[in-house]
Amino acid sequence: MSSHAIRHVRVTPIAFRDPPLLNAAGIHEPWALRSIIEIETDSGLVGINESYGDLPMLESLARAAPALAGLSPWALNDMETRVAALVTPPAQTASEFLGQQVSLAPGTHVSKTMAKVISAFEVAMLDLQGQMAGAPVVDLLGGAARASVPFSAYLFFKYAEHIDKPYAPDPWGEALTPEQLVAQARRMIGEYGFQSIKLKAGALPPAQEAAALLALAQAFPGAPLRIDPNGNWSVATSLAIVEQLRGVLEYYEDPAPGLDGMAAVARACEVPLATNMVVTDLAEFRRNAEMGCPVKIVLSDHHYWGGLRATQRLSLMCQTFGLGLSMHSNSHLGVSLTAMTHLAASVPHLSYACDTHYPWQDDEVIAGGRLRFERGSLRVPTTPGLGVTLDRDALARLHDNYLHCGIRHRDDLAQMRKYDPTFTGQQPRF
Repeated sequence: MSSHAIRHVRVTPIAFRDPPLLNAAGIHEPWALRSIIEIETDSGLVGINESYGDLPMLESLARAAPALAGLSPWALNDMETRVAALVTPPAQTASEFLGQQVSLAPGTHVSKTMAKVISAFEVAMLDLQGQMAGAPVVDLLGGAARASVPFSAYLFFKYAEHIDKPYAPDPWGEALTPEQLVAQARRMIGEYGFQSIKLKAGALPPAQEAAALLALAQAFPGAPLRIDPNGNWSVATSLAIVEQLRGVLEYYEDPAPGLDGMAAVARACEVPLATNMVVTDLAEFRRNAEMGCPVKIVLSDHHYWGGLRATQRLSLMCQTFGLGLSMHSNSHLGVSLTAMTHLAASVPHLSYACDTHYPWQDDEVIAGGRLRFERGSLRVPTTPGLGVTLDRDALARLHDNYLHCGIRHRDDLAQMRKYDPTFTGQQPRF
């Protein structure tokens, strides 16, 4: 066994504060769950990654981790074969399927389990490879097509604080009116320098959300704008709203539910449609292509597409079919954001600024504290591997949060019912 063979895999679940952000499925719970993966070699090198932290994901990681023992960090194909043999999605019940119909996160779908576990291990192994080769991960992916990666301001309608008051209110305050949303945007752009703006919609009456986007267009003339109702608008509502937003949108993200709903919108809409909901794997990519590509922009996410290399293959597919490419985001910390940055830098075809929830998180698990944006972009690390390491004290503190927060599955629907017991989450709502 070589000195660089994998000896051990550690998975540490963590939780960090998440504001009361509104969305189509309800409202964010007070704590977001993630997992920190560490792969250690016989020589003592440690590669790291960050992924989902819900209980099914933790169970899948634990089931697959022993299979990595003895592997070389370079043996990514071997790792994928071993994971595939151990992690198969369980049969779905009708109630589970219904629950996923109102979920915003395709990464929670059981069909993504294998891809999520492969991605979780792949990034940590690439971090090891980079350390061994003395090269940043972006170089292992073919080199940087850009020196920095642009991200977008990600705005949310939100309440001032969580209903159960688990901690002091976040500093962002309430945002329910166009004026409050413009103030949120001014603050976020002032702090991070973002050049484009995305609004999470599907939470309030559509006319109210359209008014907010028009207020943003007036406050930030020329800034690329996107709106994302997460499939919570009917086709008729989607077309009525896009007419109100004529000349304002850079792209229109998931207005109506399902690929058929999106296709119906596309037939009567000049604005390109983007998705992180209806093209989330290659089977769905193929169906979109067979329908004539009603979805024009794929918002990828390496966490559930199967890793960095799988997303590079997706980029080639997008180029082949004339589709745009950018990145989706969940609540995450700096390890995920750094991996996204290496990947985005390695993809010449990246067409739009990427999503990130990072401004909404005030915790961090990496040494040196929070990553710093310059004019809305992150510089691509040039040090070996991912270029970030773990702050052990922060990891212990966030793991303690996990142990005590009481949350093991993300459930925006149940959280919203604390505010409104009649809330069903059924889509489309409007």
